[in-house]
Amino acid sequence: MLVDIHLRNIYPAIVEVANGIIENIIMAEKAPPVYILPGLIDSHIHIESTMVTLGAFAIAAVKHGTTSVVSDPHEIANVLGMDGVRFMIEDGEKVPLKFNFGAPSCVPATEYETSGASLRGKEIEALLKLDKIKYLSEMMNFPGVIYENSEAKEKLEIAMRYDKPVDGHAPGLRGNNLKKYIAAGISTDHECSSMDEALEKISLGMKILIREGSAARNLNSLKALFETKPEMVMLCSDDLHPEMLRERHINKIIARLISSGNNIYDVLRSATINPVQHYKINGGLLREGDPADIVIVDNLETMNVLETWIDGVLVYGDDKVQFIYNPGKAVNNFNCSEIGVEDICIKNHRGKIRVIEAFDGELLTKEINIMADSSEFISCNIVDDILKIVVKDRYNDGKPSVGFIKGFGLKKGAFASSIAHDSHNIIAIGTNDDDIVTAINQIISLKGGLAVSCGGITDSTTLNIGGIMTTRSCDEVADDYEKLNKLVSAYGCTMKAPFMTLSFMALLVIPELKISDKGLFDGKNFEMVNLFV
Repeated sequence: MLVDIHLRNIYPAIVEVANGIIENIIMAEKAPPVYILPGLIDSHIHIESTMVTLGAFAIAAVKHGTTSVVSDPHEIANVLGMDGVRFMIEDGEKVPLKFNFGAPSCVPATEYETSGASLRGKEIEALLKLDKIKYLSEMMNFPGVIYENSEAKEKLEIAMRYDKPVDGHAPGLRGNNLKKYIAAGISTDHECSSMDEALEKISLGMKILIREGSAARNLNSLKALFETKPEMVMLCSDDLHPEMLRERHINKIIARLISSGNNIYDVLRSATINPVQHYKINGGLLREGDPADIVIVDNLETMNVLETWIDGVLVYGDDKVQFIYNPGKAVNNFNCSEIGVEDICIKNHRGKIRVIEAFDGELLTKEINIMADSSEFISCNIVDDILKIVVKDRYNDGKPSVGFIKGFGLKKGAFASSIAHDSHNIIAIGTNDDDIVTAINQIISLKGGLAVSCGGITDSTTLNIGGIMTTRSCDEVADDYEKLNKLVSAYGCTMKAPFMTLSFMALLVIPELKISDKGLFDGKNFEMVNLFV
């Protein structure tokens, strides 16, 4: 049965393909009890968050019917700059899945952290000239846009000059500031948390990407958009960790929507027609003359994929991926020495201190103020869940920044990661200085990875590409990742995905209080603040 998203009908059909193109679609009298769909598109993803290369991602994604992705290489660009973007493009060319890249607009993401590279107007123009670069990636520096920062303005003007769309990133932005942001040429947002926010942005011409990834999920909050504004909606995962990619991709978001009663054609449109038209990408839409990007599923309420075809070539079928991927040489940028316990001790100035309050499944944090104890150095308070959080610049030697955090519930040990959005310095949370230092030093010795330490026992896994990805398979990485998450949970952490949540505690562009290698940052007022109130 062919699901025709153009005629909004389902009927028996024969699809004839030649040289990778659909030549004819012929109505038939009967068909097998399966459904033929256009290839599925993820409208915004950072492949780096899967912790695997593009080739390894493709092997996992085609099993879920993904034929194209709109990929923002922002994470590796913060580590390796233009070399990182080139690595992504070259790796993507080794596999049939269609990668549509953006030019990262905010490298570094802010001036309040240390990153491994910077992309200015000259580099952005060099990227946007390329056919492989389809858009200017999410403009996270929304204050810079609103107050007409010269660099932000230059990058937007370059995108307009090359007639390429600009992705947005504006959590909670409303009113006149939102109008200024959109008027600058920014056309999408994937950070809406409520229908009111989404509808206001749509009313001003912005398209809304409903995000259902590992880190943040707003499908339940925004799915009513399919009832009134389906032409303004796309689906994305944004950040998808390896254990989740192993289980599902856009296919299962579609299944949830259809099985809960949403219109089949409007839902499928959000993962096919809308991204193809918006980003001007070469994705097949199951029409005569289109590339033969085709998915066959068992039924529309489960979206279990039986076959995936890209440009008329079977890439997944008979429960097997039908192509071979050979990863290239690993690239990295990791240049710091080990630290000692004395580097993370905090002299007590008495009075109140600022504490980051984190919430399970949320990128947003709060600032709370608590009274420091009377000891010479401020230590963790495990009973009240006040733990130490440390960020170490991995590109240079220097003393780490130290703060305190509530919400993780850890009762012993520490854990650390070199995945820390967006500059990917080393970030750690722990109950005591010895374990924190041990976990951080393990990351340094690996030159990137994840580590858990408790009482002298350390478990870890390496990430040998930029300290954020690996040449291993998705299954291998998912196994290691789940093992380390379970270990942290066994030490008392109440977060469902502790490493994922940890990685976003350094994401300064998401309010309210975060921490970089330079110290605590107030995301509402966009300024550094002192630990002591």
